[in-house]
Amino acid sequence: MAIAAGADALGLVGAMPSGPGPIPADLIAAIADAVPPPVMSVLLTSAETATEIAAQVAEAGVAAVQIVRHIDPAEAAALARLSPRTRRLQVIHVESEAALALIPLYAPHSHAFLLDSGRPSAAEVTLGGTGLVHDWAISAAFVSASPLPVFLAGGLNPGNVGDAIRRVRPFGVDVCSGLRINGQLDARKLQDFMAAVAAADEMRA
Repeated sequence: MAIAAGADALGLVGAMPSGPGPIPADLIAAIADAVPPPVMSVLLTSAETATEIAAQVAEAGVAAVQIVRHIDPAEAAALARLSPRTRRLQVIHVESEAALALIPLYAPHSHAFLLDSGRPSAAEVTLGGTGLVHDWAISAAFVSASPLPVFLAGGLNPGNVGDAIRRVRPFGVDVCSGLRINGQLDARKLQDFMAAVAAADEMRA
């Protein structure tokens, strides 16, 4: 459904402490194997060490990995050595302007950033799929400062994604809970979302 609607990448969610959509490792591998080029298969992982992330990537057979924790930069560097052919997206959870200070820590070891609305510093950790919007002013500043492409996530839906694109000017957008009804991807919401993205891109061009 997502590919038919024009998605450039499919996020395949591994084990997470919170959020919708986790699927078993064998199903992730099966879907990744079936994804036709040029659509990119992306594993979302909450693992924190380069060794574990690299093992998950190898098992899944994906083209890219989205690292949803603020891992130790030394682990990010190690992962670049262990999985040099895998595209690596480092998630930055925008809790405050402190997110900007993370750019130089991860940029040398990543291919792109993804801004989300998790709360990794909270007593009850959330790492995505929150349905919450963070401060887009901080996101826009992050995009301006980043030497890497930046994707925007966090509370996006058909009604607000156009405004988000205009205000933040990300390289791309990522969505999960904003297109679901009762936990399932909704075809109408998906179509409306893609239409809103296309309209915003035309205005930005």
